[in-house]
Amino acid sequence: MWPRPQCWSGMTFTRQLLIAGEDVPARSGRTTRDVAPYTGETYATVAAAGPEDVTLAVDAAQAAFEGWAAVTPSVRRAIFLKAADLLEERAEQAADLMAGEVGGTRPWAHFNVALAAGMLREAAAAVTAPRGDVLSAQEEGALGLAVREPVGVVAAFSPWNAPIILGVRAVAAALAAGNSVVLKPSEDAPLACGYFVADVLRDAGLPAGALNVVSNDPADAPAVADALIADPRVRAVNFTGSTNVGRIIGEKAARHLKPAVLELGGKNAIIVLDDADVDYAVDAAAFGVFMNAGQICMSGDRVLVHESLAEEFTAKFTAKAAGLPSGSPDDPATVIGPLISADAARRVAALVRDAVGKGARVLAGGGEPDGAVHPATVLTGVPKEADLYYAEAFGPVCVVESFATDDEAVALANDTDNGLTAGVITENATHGLKVARRIRTGIVHVNDQSVADEPQAPFGGFKASGYGRFGGRWGIEAFTNTRWVTVATQHAHYPF
Repeated sequence: MWPRPQCWSGMTFTRQLLIAGEDVPARSGRTTRDVAPYTGETYATVAAAGPEDVTLAVDAAQAAFEGWAAVTPSVRRAIFLKAADLLEERAEQAADLMAGEVGGTRPWAHFNVALAAGMLREAAAAVTAPRGDVLSAQEEGALGLAVREPVGVVAAFSPWNAPIILGVRAVAAALAAGNSVVLKPSEDAPLACGYFVADVLRDAGLPAGALNVVSNDPADAPAVADALIADPRVRAVNFTGSTNVGRIIGEKAARHLKPAVLELGGKNAIIVLDDADVDYAVDAAAFGVFMNAGQICMSGDRVLVHESLAEEFTAKFTAKAAGLPSGSPDDPATVIGPLISADAARRVAALVRDAVGKGARVLAGGGEPDGAVHPATVLTGVPKEADLYYAEAFGPVCVVESFATDDEAVALANDTDNGLTAGVITENATHGLKVARRIRTGIVHVNDQSVADEPQAPFGGFKASGYGRFGGRWGIEAFTNTRWVTVATQHAHYPF
């Protein structure tokens, strides 16, 4: 039973670690608070794992690996299909959970469920898809094969901001490939991006130990991550989160010679070309900037508008931003819900203050947050020396600037260390594609904004936005090892 929003006050809900299919307390007996961002109250308590619990979880994953890898593809596929159905059946539970734990609005929660269910079905399809190649062998009478096999135990780290989507993404491809997984969910959403997802898979028939979940207190995060990545039985790492933490995870994995898939932050541009439909561009950009209060790695931090449309676009976009309802995630009318914490809202407000102090103008919003709720904010004229120019806002804030030529738009879009996604809004697909091909990102959408995801598509970034790809066969490839196998159909002749 998952807690409902009306139970936030006085909540006594407690969740233990999931190890070898059992709910067990941390060896130390410690727990940690899971805080509801809108109320600031304790939403639940979860077990606080230490390195010794990580070792037990890896023990369980290692013990389960060979058995799970040997499960027939049809049976494994059926588990993922059932999990997708169960997740959809529990959509209201997921919405309640996301509202309480991360302040997610109900439309955002239902989008999480729909996309995550699609990911599970894509994982099911990948189980029975052809995997590997027949090679042209050089030796007469020999057969050469390139065979993809699971690597073993995978360490997975899931973030809080799209918890159902990214909790599923953290584990689905690795499990579909036949690996076992130890999942460390975000300290800000251990239920939604960890235990809820694991329960769905467990109830769908995933064998005990194939997926283990270890939550932790924030103070213990470095030690828990170290123990997980350093364990010699862990053979690959899957991390989604901020660029700063991703650098640390990537360095730790490299130190132990373990491959990592890193999906990190973005500084994404939405480009409105001179042949765009302005009203459509306004609606698209507002969605791309303000969905989930801007707390999406694909959120549009910068809206670049051709100078011929800039005045009209800016007036309409600013008015739309100013009218977006904010407040409780439980209110169906809310568009801008709380950020993950009051500290996060204060960080966003500080970025805005710094930009204004260095010459930027506020066109909408601004000011101080109300607890964890920061108003939808639009700025212009942000100089390069302002922190916001290069920093990922990760809140309901964007910068609108104009450009005169395609070359200028591309230069502005590429003026960042990140390279995750972009949108190019135009009514001329040829023009849009020409511009899109010049933007240095892992993803780009023509005549759409920057926030889009499909479970079968290659999802991932470039430059400081990480490396590796999720989705379809790319996800399977990330968590398998390619082996060269030969079969000689006749005896070879040796020189001695």
